Amino acid sequence: MSPAAETADPAPAAAPARAAPAPPAAERGDAPPEPPPASDAASDAEGGADGRGPRPRRLRRVRRAALVLVLLLLTPILVAEAALRVNYLGDPGDGTYTRGKDAIWLGHAWVDGRKTEADVETLTRRLADTGMRDLYVHAGPLEHDGTLPKSAYANARWFIAAVHREAPKLRVQAWLGDVLATETPDGMRLERPETRAAVVRSTREILAAGFEGAHFDLEPLHSDDADYLALLDSLRAVTREHHAQLSVAAHQIDPVPGFHSFWGTTTGHPKWWSQKFFGQVARRVDQIAVMSYDTMQPLQSTYGGYVAQQTSLALEVTPRSTDLLMGLPFYRENRFGHWAHAETVAAAVRGVRLGLSRTDADRENFGVAAYVDFAATETDWTSYQDGWVR
Repeated sequence: MSPAAETADPAPAAAPARAAPAPPAAERGDAPPEPPPASDAASDAEGGADGRGPRPRRLRRVRRAALVLVLLLLTPILVAEAALRVNYLGDPGDGTYTRGKDAIWLGHAWVDGRKTEADVETLTRRLADTGMRDLYVHAGPLEHDGTLPKSAYANARWFIAAVHREAPKLRVQAWLGDVLATETPDGMRLERPETRAAVVRSTREILAAGFEGAHFDLEPLHSDDADYLALLDSLRAVTREHHAQLSVAAHQIDPVPGFHSFWGTTTGHPKWWSQKFFGQVARRVDQIAVMSYDTMQPLQSTYGGYVAQQTSLALEVTPRSTDLLMGLPFYRENRFGHWAHAETVAAAVRGVRLGLSRTDADRENFGVAAYVDFAATETDWTSYQDGWVR
């Protein structure tokens, strides 16, 4: 707030006639004047009785209180960041490399007519001699009511056949997603039984088109969503009937217990899942891919330490029969939630290997998932090859 305007001084009276100056006190024999009482000096220092002007002591107290508040807020963050940097130290264990169960998310151009046979040949050459097994090709998005128009994946059969011709060991899964109405009024509502039933029907149609699995990415999906678990139970019955894969993209796990509740209360966006809920999801699917990017981490060391922590947390609650995949950021963005200089493929791969080494180094059903093909650079591919494939 702007300071109040000062009042104008009253107009001065006529100046009195000047008298002869008095001799100095020492010459008159007078004692020197005494200083004002301490109480008066303190009053003057604080601005006087009229209340106008700054009061330094009060300002100092306010500044100290503000500094204490800032320190109280920053200290936990600085401690957490330091812990993540420590978590990035050390050497990954021997043998913590690809198990041949990696995946990559592919854009919609592969099934809407924009890609050619030559593009498929280039893709399969790129994936040869890597750990890639699954292709999550975008075949949606789903409509908010759970339906999926066949026009969304018009060239799916051609793409699946072309991939199998060039690389028979690759599996092609349909990547289906939508925005959920969890934080905005517009979006898919999983609490509606008719919507969940429509998603199940859409999955049947996708599998009938030749896809070898269905990969779901529904966001923002809040922790402990019982309707989502019910949907997965229904979908699992369908995919098993077709001998197909059921796969999901998963939110990150609470870095400390209950953090999603705190973050949701303060920001309106919980972001993380509880570790318990992550395990409940993992037990209902064949594959679970952690979106271990968009972490808000400012440094490669803290990002890598964070990925190591997420890997350990996910391994602790994922059944050994379920494929656990940790996401790699094959893209560049600079914003509050994602800093390209920090979230690198090299840091993510090292973090994955550290977490795997410390928690379950012999886990066979484990891999990484690269997001996304159309934004990937040669640096991303080289970091994946050198750090994970070897």
